[in-house]
Amino acid sequence: MIASIAFYVFAAILLVSAAMVVTARNPVHSVLFLILSFFNAAALFLLAGAEFLAMILVIVYVGAVAVLFLFVVMMLDVNFAELRGGFQRYLPVGATVGAVLFVELALVLGGWQIAPDAGQLRFAPQPPDVHNTAALGRLIYTDYVLLFQIAGLVLMVAMIGAIVLTLRERKTSRHQSIAAQVGRDVRDTLELVNMPLGVGVSEFYRPLVEQPPPLHSDQPVIAHAGGGHGDGGHHAAEKR
Repeated sequence: MIASIAFYVFAAILLVSAAMVVTARNPVHSVLFLILSFFNAAALFLLAGAEFLAMILVIVYVGAVAVLFLFVVMMLDVNFAELRGGFQRYLPVGATVGAVLFVELALVLGGWQIAPDAGQLRFAPQPPDVHNTAALGRLIYTDYVLLFQIAGLVLMVAMIGAIVLTLRERKTSRHQSIAAQVGRDVRDTLELVNMPLGVGVSEFYRPLVEQPPPLHSDQPVIAHAGGGHGDGGHHAAEKR
């Protein structure tokens, strides 16, 4: 009796919150109603004896997906007036798609048949040595492992397609060249010049293209790295 009352309460809240997800004007409110829907669906899974699915629904969808949606919606500067401006323009297309989906749902529900002994399955004794998580893992990764792998492949193809469609190549963007960095020589990076005693370094500069004169052992050598411009004969700098 208590389980039946709890089922109807959670199911009613789930239906109302799911409707509010679609009809709410504020996207933040929609995401909050979506989180409420996930919690009520998890409660229904608990009543059905599928505690693993309930915990996965709360941890994955509420703890990761819904919170990510909430952060994205709150950080985006959405112009709601412009968003609602095209409502009447796309109303015929949306109404057509909605009518097609409604007809499909009606056909599915019309052909639905409930087994006569379906109500007695919840009273069937469960094996003491097999838990819900172990039974679910055996069913997915043993009996339906091929279908599970195909579903993962479809999701991976969808993810790659979304990345390819949204990727924009910018001409001003800078890319790292690992081969050029690894194959770079020291002479292309650092230039050594002669610095007589008593001559200070006033500022950094970019080196000249010409190679520096050969070094002599009787004069000190100072190497500097940096950028800027100065008198090109008395400094050393890193080539950019």
